[in-house]
Amino acid sequence: MTTAAVIGGGDVSTVHFEAVDAIEGIDLVAVVDTDPAPRAAAVERYGVPGFADHHEMLAAVRPDVAHVCTPHHQHVPVALDLLDAGVHVLIEKPLAHTLEDAQRLVEAAEHSSARIGVCFQNRYNATSQAARQLIDSGQLGAVLGATATVMWTRTPDYYRAKPWRGKWRTAGGGLLINQAIHTLDLVQWLVGDVVEVSGHAATRLYGDVIEVEDTAEMLLTHHGGARSIVYASLANVVHAPVTIDVTAERGSLSIRGDLTVTHPDGRVEVVPERRAPSGGRSYWGVSHEMLIRDFYARLGDEAPFWITPREAMKSLRILKDVYAQSGVDQPRLATPAR
Repeated sequence: MTTAAVIGGGDVSTVHFEAVDAIEGIDLVAVVDTDPAPRAAAVERYGVPGFADHHEMLAAVRPDVAHVCTPHHQHVPVALDLLDAGVHVLIEKPLAHTLEDAQRLVEAAEHSSARIGVCFQNRYNATSQAARQLIDSGQLGAVLGATATVMWTRTPDYYRAKPWRGKWRTAGGGLLINQAIHTLDLVQWLVGDVVEVSGHAATRLYGDVIEVEDTAEMLLTHHGGARSIVYASLANVVHAPVTIDVTAERGSLSIRGDLTVTHPDGRVEVVPERRAPSGGRSYWGVSHEMLIRDFYARLGDEAPFWITPREAMKSLRILKDVYAQSGVDQPRLATPAR
């Protein structure tokens, strides 16, 4: 039996609790949250001890694996303590809220005997896996580039409910680091490592509520010369489906829920995405449980889990480059009194 703890009882913890409950051979032994209300709810629901912070948890119950579902700025301090204690770590995206913190975790992970994985669960989607296999097979020829969109919506209450989401010092960004990062990750994973970024991030709609951006666009140049365009916004009036279109020399791939493949001979094939019930939000995708299952299944492997902190740095560097070009990514200073 492998023991597990969930640290952070916010929204995304739902899919982690569901996965731990569903996977045979995992025993939830602790929940951690600084907020008494979600902590008490989890304790009551799962019948395990609750702790106000991870230090208390480590002193009383040392799990084999800890799921880090905290706000962004808490990811690295918590993960570093867990690795030091020899606890395996599965951490939600983003890797960190700053590149400096992310680099600290990359280095710690590569010198630790404990294993660590990062939740880019959409790489496990049936459509993503099929697209990657087709690209790797060479059937479509060289990839020329991609276009991707994330056209979602948020309300002011989303940020007011959890103010850390709208602040540079706690979230490290807005739309790009919190929502569009999954699509950025898939674009660079499918098309290739990004070697040059040109982009801009701005606050178009929610400037009276948040410091961070709600809209961004970018041009990405990949290793080998492929070129991608990404546009994302939370100013849309609805949650539109995420789109990723990949153009190759002899065909194309289009992800809009399902994957549509146009083959060199003109044949069109549709790869359906899985539909999985969950208490989590539909736009998180359907593959959290698959990633979590895979992480536990690989605990005995000699090789690191394949989505390492160094791998997760790729998308973080892209979006931080856009922030730097936009003159943002820093706490908003108070207006001096007149």
